[in-house]
Amino acid sequence: MPQTLQLRTPRSLSKPTKMKTFSSIQPPQHFPCTRFFSSTTTRTQLSFPAKLFFCQAKSGIDGSLNIKVMPSTLLTAEKEEAKAVLTLFLKKQGLSNAIAARTINKSDLFIDHLVSKLHYKHKTRYLAGRELTTLEIRDALIPYLESLSEEHGDILVDVVENYPNPPVKGKSGVAIPPPSPMVDSKKLKATSRVNVMDPTAGKLRPHIVYLMELGMDIEQIRSITRRFPSFAYYSLEGKIKPVVEFFLELGVPKENIATILTKRPQLCGISLSENLKPTMKFFESLGVDKRQWPKVIYRFPALLTYSRQKVRESVDFLHELGLSEENIGKILTRCPNIVSYSVEDNLRPTAKYFRSLGVDVGILLFRCPQNFGLSIEANLKPVTEFFLERGYTSEEIGTMISRYGALYTFSLTENLIPKWDFFMTIDYPKSELVKFPQFFGYSLEQRIKPRYARMKKSGVRLLLNQVLSLSDSNFEEALKKKMKKMQAD
Repeated sequence: MPQTLQLRTPRSLSKPTKMKTFSSIQPPQHFPCTRFFSSTTTRTQLSFPAKLFFCQAKSGIDGSLNIKVMPSTLLTAEKEEAKAVLTLFLKKQGLSNAIAARTINKSDLFIDHLVSKLHYKHKTRYLAGRELTTLEIRDALIPYLESLSEEHGDILVDVVENYPNPPVKGKSGVAIPPPSPMVDSKKLKATSRVNVMDPTAGKLRPHIVYLMELGMDIEQIRSITRRFPSFAYYSLEGKIKPVVEFFLELGVPKENIATILTKRPQLCGISLSENLKPTMKFFESLGVDKRQWPKVIYRFPALLTYSRQKVRESVDFLHELGLSEENIGKILTRCPNIVSYSVEDNLRPTAKYFRSLGVDVGILLFRCPQNFGLSIEANLKPVTEFFLERGYTSEEIGTMISRYGALYTFSLTENLIPKWDFFMTIDYPKSELVKFPQFFGYSLEQRIKPRYARMKKSGVRLLLNQVLSLSDSNFEEALKKKMKKMQAD
C-alpha cells in the first residue's frame, strides 16, 4: 500500500553537495536550484542577492537526482501547486487578485526555482514514485517565501518577477505595505549585531560563531533575527548553548539543530528547568513517546512553546472524538502540529463535515490528522463534489476517505483529475476505487501507467491493488502465476 503521505520530516537533513557559483555555470533550463545570499549593493542601497548557487540533490545509486528525467506531467502539476502557494502568499501580503495573478504570469523562472526546492527537500519521495500532498508542498514553500519577504520587503514582487536577476533599476514596483518604523528600526538594530565584530576579540560574536559551527550561515542567522529580533541578544552560555546541548543529549542530530532554531528561535529564550523540561514531562503524561522527542522537536519545535491550556483544549477535543489516551499520544508524537489547529475554527467544524459523510472521525483523525488543517470550503468540499459529480454516493465517498485518510489532502486539479481521467481509460469498474482509493496516492507516470502497461502486455488481469501495491518482484511473480494459470485452463 502507498505511504499515507503524512507530514513527516526526514530524520536528518541531507548534507549539501558542493556548489558552484552562478557566474561559472548556468542553471538547468527548467530547474535552477538556487538560494539567496544577501549583500548590500551600493548603487541601490537595497539588500539583494549578489551570489546565486546551483545545487544538485543527492539520491539514487550514483548519489544524484536527475531532475530532467522526471515526467513532464508531474512537473507541470508541481508548477501549478507552486503557483497556487505563491498566489496565496502574495494575497496575504496585501496584493489584489489581479496584481497577484499578473505577478505569477511574469514569474516562470521563480516558479521553477520553487519546484527545485521541493525536489531537494523531498528527494526520497520522488525516488519512491510517490507524489507530494498539497499540505507538504505548502509547508515546504511558505517558510521560504516568508524569509524572502522579510529580506526584501516592499521589493519582493520585483525580486520574484525578475528572478534570478536584480529588479530593473527605476522600475515602478508593486508596493507592499511597509512595517511600522519602530518595528523596522528594532529589526535593523538586531540584525546589525550579527555582522558586528566583538570589540574585545576582534572577531564575530561568540554566539554567532557557535551557530555557524552548527551549520548555519550568516544569512540564516540574519533571517532569524529579522523575524525574532530578541534572538540577537541571547547570550551563548546562558541561553543558546544550554538548549542546544540539551537537544543533542536527547538524540537530536547535530545537523538538525539549525533547522529547529530557524523554525522556532524562541526556544533559546525558554528556561530549561522551569519551562522546557516540565513542558516535555507534561506532553509525556499525555502519551508522547519520550524516545521520539528528537523527531517530534524536529517536526514541530513550536510544540514546546504552546501553553498547557491550549494543549489541553486540543487533547480534550480528541477525547470527545472517542480517542484513547494511547492513540492521542501517538497522534501528538506523529503529528505534533495538531495542537496548532484551533478547536472551534478547524477541528470541530472539520469533524462535523466528515461526520456528515458517515466517517468515523476519531479513526480518520488518528490515521491522517493533516485533514483537520484543511479549509472546508477551499479543500474538502471541492473534493467531495468531484466524486459526487462522477456518480459516487456520499456513503461511498465516506468509505473511500475512511480507507485512505490522505485522499482529501491531494490537489484536485493536479492529482485527482488527471488520475481519474486515466482510470477511465482502463478496464476497471468505478467501484474499484471505493475498494482501493489508495490508487490516488501513487505517481501516475512512475507507477500507475507503467504497471498497467506491463499487465496489459502480459495479457492477464490483476486486481487494482495488486497492480499498484505489490513490490516489483511480487508484481512480476503475480503476473507469472496468473499467466501460468491461464495457460493451464
